Amino acid sequence: MASPLSARSLRSRRRHGKDGGYTGQAGWASSVVNLLNTIVGAGCLAMPLAMANMGMVLGSIVIIWSGLTAGFGLYLQTRCARYVERGSASFFSLSQITYPSAAFFFDTAIAIKCFGVGVSYLIIIGDLMPGVVRAFAHNHVGYEFLVDRHFWITGLIMIPLAFLRRLDSLKYTSIIALVSIGYLIILVLAHFIKGDTKRTGGDLRIIHWAGASHALTSFPVIVFAYTCHQNMFSILNEIQNNSHFRTTAVVTTSIGTAAFIYLLIAITGMYVPAVASTIGQAAIVILVMFSYPLQVHPCRASIDAVLKWRPARRSDSPTSSPSRTALTVRNPRLTEMSDLRFAIITTIIIVASYTVAMTVNSLAAVLAYVGSTGSTSISFILPGLMYYKISSPDSPAHQRMLKEDDEAEDEESGNLLGGGRVLSKSWTRGLLRKASLALAVYGIVVMVTCFAMNIYHHSEH
Repeated sequence: MASPLSARSLRSRRRHGKDGGYTGQAGWASSVVNLLNTIVGAGCLAMPLAMANMGMVLGSIVIIWSGLTAGFGLYLQTRCARYVERGSASFFSLSQITYPSAAFFFDTAIAIKCFGVGVSYLIIIGDLMPGVVRAFAHNHVGYEFLVDRHFWITGLIMIPLAFLRRLDSLKYTSIIALVSIGYLIILVLAHFIKGDTKRTGGDLRIIHWAGASHALTSFPVIVFAYTCHQNMFSILNEIQNNSHFRTTAVVTTSIGTAAFIYLLIAITGMYVPAVASTIGQAAIVILVMFSYPLQVHPCRASIDAVLKWRPARRSDSPTSSPSRTALTVRNPRLTEMSDLRFAIITTIIIVASYTVAMTVNSLAAVLAYVGSTGSTSISFILPGLMYYKISSPDSPAHQRMLKEDDEAEDEESGNLLGGGRVLSKSWTRGLLRKASLALAVYGIVVMVTCFAMNIYHHSEH
């Protein structure tokens, strides 16, 4: 039996990275900035139309509700990360503990989702930049390639950023992107106060909506707008202080800020053409341009995991712990990609996403299908199922976690009122486990419903 001292030491190493020398280097602020920049992207363009389809009351409720459910999925990820070695948390490593045979499919879904989001960013750049050039050149453009969407989709400035290994290295570009969001907020507020806003989907209705079909079609777009879960484990691995309070604060700050931005932009709406709004379009381009590398990062990691995946073998030693096997396999100090492999996978992602973006023009279709499938999987289904499985009372990993935490807390508190505290914590853990299962079921229902509605809506048009 582990002594109280050893239990406390284990928990301290798990939190602060003293196990094996690994330690995070990212600060709390940079974690929030990168997560917020991952959230706020193409959703800003889709919010006014989604609000017009739903009406202000229902639209506001859906935006807030979607933020709460997405935030709960992120919170479950912070809880799941405690079950693996410090710095090795990923969907793959946790699937090795929970659903080993499904690890391949989990990472495949993440790779496809991140790839789809990256394509949507490139489409936005290709759609907006020709108009920005024409506006500033007063339609007298000397070089025709400057108004060609294919030229702008190439986005040469993004290529070096996509080759950075650490997510924390993108914190400065994320700050620039968030400054662009700040400009957009000021812009839409100024035009809303002046009363010269306009809406692409008709007048905003306070109660009435455009019908169930249009509302359900817009719902996955809102779900998509909050999806940042593919980068959450990287943030948890890189953050210097990964205590429960700090990681929860990262989630609440990022989701809360994103919800405020979405509500503000959705309610105030679009704006009439002017120099300021042209600059606003350029700001959106800057935002998605610097958000694109944040999608390449998890896409690359998931593709690498898929390529390394091998079916679980029953001949493994019966005395070896499944969780310890997962920890060894996915420890970044042991399985970090070689420079050549890193460069090849990154190049393939960039070339493939550019090729798709040049041949697909419908941003709405990309957002709707990615939102109804990939976003629901990553935001709701995977976090819910993983935590439900790993927190099972019969789970060896969960039993070890409880033993270490309870022994350490008893030692720290002098074992005062221990029985009541244990009963309260047990009730809380049970409630959290039921809520995680409910989130997974909710995600499945949303995926099936919205995917069916998207097929119906696009078949009608």
